[in-house]
Amino acid sequence: MLEEAEHVIAVSMNLPSCEKTLKLSKAYSKVKAAFGFHPEQPLPSNAEEEALFDWIRQHAHDMVAIGEVGLPYYLRQEKAIDDRAYEVLLERFIVLAKELNKPIVLHAVYEDAAIVCDLLEKHHVKKAHFHWFKGDEEEIERMIHNGYFISVTPDCTYETEIQDLIKKYPIELMMVETDGPWPFEGSFNNRQTSPWMMDHSMEVIASVKGLTTEEAARIITRNTTIFYNL
Repeated sequence: MLEEAEHVIAVSMNLPSCEKTLKLSKAYSKVKAAFGFHPEQPLPSNAEEEALFDWIRQHAHDMVAIGEVGLPYYLRQEKAIDDRAYEVLLERFIVLAKELNKPIVLHAVYEDAAIVCDLLEKHHVKKAHFHWFKGDEEEIERMIHNGYFISVTPDCTYETEIQDLIKKYPIELMMVETDGPWPFEGSFNNRQTSPWMMDHSMEVIASVKGLTTEEAARIITRNTTIFYNL
């Protein structure tokens, strides 16, 4: 799988995951680590949270970004949660990203994007990457104005919502991703998620933007390389 890509950004979901990501990045030079706490899970205890932040600071030189962090959009559909506590944790990560001068990879869809934008603006954080973003017109315009990046997954090949987003968002603020091992539908149904799928995403982006696939790939590769300082 790694032979198909120049670099792979590997995000983390908690401290044990961060430790595993670090080991992978040490074993495979193409793997670039991002450390964080995925929001679609119960909050860490105070002790776990402090241990995670201490660990990230100690290993800041081993990572290219803070991530994946954000707000629990899907978790709150399943049960009642303390939204404010998740916002407080996210704000700590945003402050940490600024402190360490690292980009931040964000899980923030639909109405959560407004809250995240508020926090980013509050702390003057510019290098923000909203992965697999979905949102309304107002937030799309706000994110474009602020220069925030989005990334497109292979679902752009069959989801009109994502194709519409591609039309609206500047390619200069766009990346591609798989969000692996997340499974996809359409022509990817029952297939293991892999970097080669991004070739199809690139074809869709190129078609929507009126570019050749090579032109789109060149722009998006440059975006990613500069954003993550690869």
